[in-house]
Amino acid sequence: MPSLLTISLVALGGAAGSVSRYLLGVWIQSVSQSLGFPFGTLAVNLVGCFVIGLLSQLTESRGVFTPETRGLVFIGFLGGFTTFSSFGNDTMNLFRAGQTVNALVNVGANVILGLAFVWLGRAVAFWIWR
Repeated sequence: MPSLLTISLVALGGAAGSVSRYLLGVWIQSVSQSLGFPFGTLAVNLVGCFVIGLLSQLTESRGVFTPETRGLVFIGFLGGFTTFSSFGNDTMNLFRAGQTVNALVNVGANVILGLAFVWLGRAVAFWIWR
């Protein structure tokens, strides 16, 4: 059973990640001035994928995070920050609105670019901390 400290850290990280997701997503969507494509969600997913790639590489190569810190950052903050549930909902809404091309672009961009950004984050971490 996880300790109360670990559970509290996950909750704290989740709250911070969720607020960060909201603020960044709203800001990017506003800057893009797009009503037909969820750029805010895409940006949050890409940032989250990059950060998890970077920190995963750092953790694997340097072992710098304690289990409590991993709970705070990976499960809590990044779990609250990344938005694949929003991604699914945005995509479904695009399909339901008859915007099939935008829905398919959204799926491709999030999946392909998300994987690319995880790889990029790991590559940057490897380059920095080699």
